Amino acid sequence: MKLTKLLASTAVGAAIALGSVAAHAAGDLTVVSWGGAYTKSQVEAYHKPYIAKTGANIKSEDYNGGIAEIKAQVEAGNVTWDIVDVELSDAIRACDEGLLETIDHSSLPAGDDGTPATDDFLAGTLYDCAVANIVWSTIFAYDKTKIENGPKTMADFFDLGKFPGKRGLRKGAKVNLEFALIADGVAAADVYKVMETPEGIDRAFAKLDTIKKDVVWWEAGAQPPQMLADGEVAMTTAYNGRVFNAVAGEGKPFEIVWDGQVWDLDLWVIPKGAKNKDTALDFLKFSTETKQLAAQASYISYGPARKSSAPLVGKFHNKDIDMGPQMPTSPANLANAVQNNFEFWADNADQLNERFNAWLAK
Repeated sequence: MKLTKLLASTAVGAAIALGSVAAHAAGDLTVVSWGGAYTKSQVEAYHKPYIAKTGANIKSEDYNGGIAEIKAQVEAGNVTWDIVDVELSDAIRACDEGLLETIDHSSLPAGDDGTPATDDFLAGTLYDCAVANIVWSTIFAYDKTKIENGPKTMADFFDLGKFPGKRGLRKGAKVNLEFALIADGVAAADVYKVMETPEGIDRAFAKLDTIKKDVVWWEAGAQPPQMLADGEVAMTTAYNGRVFNAVAGEGKPFEIVWDGQVWDLDLWVIPKGAKNKDTALDFLKFSTETKQLAAQASYISYGPARKSSAPLVGKFHNKDIDMGPQMPTSPANLANAVQNNFEFWADNADQLNERFNAWLAK
């Protein structure tokens, strides 16, 4: 009897264990991102292939950014999110506050060309608690049917004599100060060195003074393409994906100028205490492999965070549009580009926005 009970108990225990392994292998995973066309690109390029490969059960949720929800879950000891797409500033802050799992970069798969992951990812895209998947940027654009021999540089954006007309700018200090310095002749690589000095900030505001009377300010990402379409501005800064979507989805005759682009990142993070941590890490590795990052770029014009993905970027998923040239990470587009310096803005955002608002009110 005892032997029978022992065998039965062992069998039940094994069944439970196997069931647990099966459940883990199935990958009950909650993936959190920003919704809309961006999440659609992730579903097509990451979720569906991962489900096909592993049999995972992926639940996709949307959020509005920030770390408040991650913090609440971690502090309550009830983490329901497994992996979250965040902006760089939030990734760094959440990591500093102990809200995220650390990620061993050496465990990330090599690129398809054999390059180790730590060399294959673009500089500044791997962090202690985060791995980047896409690069997006702020650029400027114009309607090429309305301006012949259009602008080519950030200096042209600020040249009202050569290119008369209203300018669209986002209402805030961030990015505008960088653009102003580039237009004033500062090399992209030196922008934040200059901005670290009071004289550099004065120089940026002085350059903004030269176009201030002709600026139309925008706040939401959907506004710049609409401003161009309505003829409200001759050219405007904008998020590159918004302009591309207007071109590819609506047939708008807009042209992006990449000179001086300020690029930024979205990254995957795993909340501390995620119930499906191992599966989340497996999904993170899979979704940031060379082929998956290249596949996402066929749905939205945000650049892969890996160098080895660039040669694999093909056409837009339902039109004959080459996506490579649309990417912030295309070598030609990175020629004079600035990576947003999170540390600088974390230290200086409040005072610079205060100065910007005072300047705006003059």
